[in-house]
Amino acid sequence: MTRQAKAMVYGLTAVLCWSTVASAFKISLRYLSAAELLFYATGSSIVLLSIILRCQGKFFLVRQADGATWLRSLAFGAVNPFLYYLVLFKAYEVLPAQQAQPINFTWAITLTLLSVPLLGHRLRLLELAAVLISYFGVYIISSEGNLFSFSFAHPVGVALVLCSTLIWAFYWIAATRDERDPIAGLLLNFICSLPLIGGYLLVFEEFRMVPLAGLAGAVYTGCFEMGIAYVAWLMAMKLTSSTARVANLIFLAPFLSLILIHFIVGEDILPSSLVGLVFIMAGLMVQSLAGKKRLHKDRS
Repeated sequence: MTRQAKAMVYGLTAVLCWSTVASAFKISLRYLSAAELLFYATGSSIVLLSIILRCQGKFFLVRQADGATWLRSLAFGAVNPFLYYLVLFKAYEVLPAQQAQPINFTWAITLTLLSVPLLGHRLRLLELAAVLISYFGVYIISSEGNLFSFSFAHPVGVALVLCSTLIWAFYWIAATRDERDPIAGLLLNFICSLPLIGGYLLVFEEFRMVPLAGLAGAVYTGCFEMGIAYVAWLMAMKLTSSTARVANLIFLAPFLSLILIHFIVGEDILPSSLVGLVFIMAGLMVQSLAGKKRLHKDRS
């Protein structure tokens, strides 16, 4: 198998994992609170990432981490997974999965907006068009197709999922300057975040015996959303000779996810969810085109 073929296999593996997690979130939250899901998912991911690092012969990066690295990991871990997933899971508690999942995909659009104040970027016409197209899709989904009602069926849930995109975009910008090994860095972040999540549970909720079905969902989330998908995507990016070909696979995930949400979660997919998703994906494609034009101009 060629390197590019391996890259596509890894990329498809990541996409398939991401396609299933919205259903896993929603089913798990039938048995667990958002904080409980996050706690057990993070613990599961720590175990998985530790195994992966040992297999790669890189676990020494964790053992040899100095104080500055642990402090950096605590700061990153407070954002992801603690704050990001806590807000995202709370959004899934409120919203139907068919709404939360597509709206969460607008994080790349949020990244474009956040890069203006944080990185000093200027929005170009195509980028502005991408923002408007994607957020019109969000409006279609949030209003459930009642475009002239100017009201959302679940305003709190929409606010939470949009807030999660802001948190993730902020984390993404900060992570671009992180010089740690990606998998070791993620493991350190998760290790540091676990006491924070546990503290949140102690203060605002309680530790209890959780149902086995909920625990299974949390383990699945930790392994496939927080672990395998991330590692597979890193491998795809490392092996590919065409980043664009692999990156385009991500556009399959939300549509596959809607199919699974219908058959596994049992939600009747509203036409507004599908139409809104098409607008969001169109906006992301326009944004991708704008990024290529910006890169070409910078090189010239």
